[in-house]
Amino acid sequence: MSKLFTPVTFGPLTLRNRTIRSAAFESMCPGNAPSQMLLDYHRSVAAGGVGMTTVAYAAVTQSGLSFDRQLWMRPEIIPGLKKLTDAVHAEGAAAAIQLGHCGNMSHKSICGVTPVGASSGFNLYSPTFVRGLKKEELPEMARAYGHAVNLAREAGFDAVEIHAGHGYLISQFLSPYTNRRKDCFGGSLENRMRFMDMVMEEVMKAAGTDMAVLVKVNMRDGFRGGMEMDETMQVAKRLEQSGAHALVLSGGFVSKAPMYVMRGQMPIHSMTHYMNCWWLKYGVRMVGKWMIPTVPFKEAYFLEDALKFRAEIKMPLVYVGGLVSREKIDEVLNDGFEAVQMARALLNEPGFVNRMREEEKAICNCKHSNYCIARMYSIEMACHQHLNEELPAGLKREITKIEAKG
Repeated sequence: MSKLFTPVTFGPLTLRNRTIRSAAFESMCPGNAPSQMLLDYHRSVAAGGVGMTTVAYAAVTQSGLSFDRQLWMRPEIIPGLKKLTDAVHAEGAAAAIQLGHCGNMSHKSICGVTPVGASSGFNLYSPTFVRGLKKEELPEMARAYGHAVNLAREAGFDAVEIHAGHGYLISQFLSPYTNRRKDCFGGSLENRMRFMDMVMEEVMKAAGTDMAVLVKVNMRDGFRGGMEMDETMQVAKRLEQSGAHALVLSGGFVSKAPMYVMRGQMPIHSMTHYMNCWWLKYGVRMVGKWMIPTVPFKEAYFLEDALKFRAEIKMPLVYVGGLVSREKIDEVLNDGFEAVQMARALLNEPGFVNRMREEEKAICNCKHSNYCIARMYSIEMACHQHLNEELPAGLKREITKIEAKG
């Protein structure tokens, strides 16, 4: 019998089934506040049968913003978020929110200050100079995560997902590629985990006994000089000791190896079409295919590494990465993972979970062109198959060419 439509429990939270909409950035929050579009999308996924939907990616401080259409957790937005969670709950699903800080992947024009990170330097991603956080600033930054958990509870969320992967702030402390500190927060892995430990202490204290805590972690950073499995396994075991209720197993750095996270080819012409900054538009158009190299897509592309974590880690694990069929989801659950996360499949078809209930061989119609990702850097994430507007001919040709490659 399939485990897919059986309940699963993470700490104090029980989901109606084992599917979770992963925390893929929606870009639906102009003014750093929730919009009706954000509410409507998450309500559609909840109505489509998912066990829990995760709102992404909410900055715990203003300095943690990497996009101008991204949530910033603060008291003023709580009423809007409460409307969203009420709508999700009315459809029978649970609601989670991903909390994080982008670290060095921002710009003063977006976050209001010189971007901060584990170490000082220059970040080509923005591009901008970055200031390393001072040792005495770290406790306050950790407390910001705990404060955001309390705001999430006030907004009606059932769970939080702490972002400790993908090259965001916690990940920047963990990775030797971005952490070049000479104090007790740099050097050895034990030192590089100190900031994560501080954050998790604040998060678990704030979560108490009524909120589930998931943590997204890298299994590999996805490039030479980054973290590999010998260290990331130790990070996972430390998070298990911290009391987290589940780990979401992922990989990659969005500023260094973005397609390791998402796989496939980035449609550069589509990406630059929506950009407003003329010099960035033409710069990315000229060098984008070298800056964002293709990594071939295959279904369940993280599964081989995730199985190694399953063999070592006792706590609940959530699999994410390239799931588009009921058959593969059943396989992943039978391999011992407590739940699965999906993003692109549920953007293409918000009702995919309900269809899987009816069809044992259900496969979603996502073609893996990554148009949705290319678009989200400038305007709201959307699947090209369901747009209200007509795409320009050049974008159509690019998407068709990418999809033909499989």
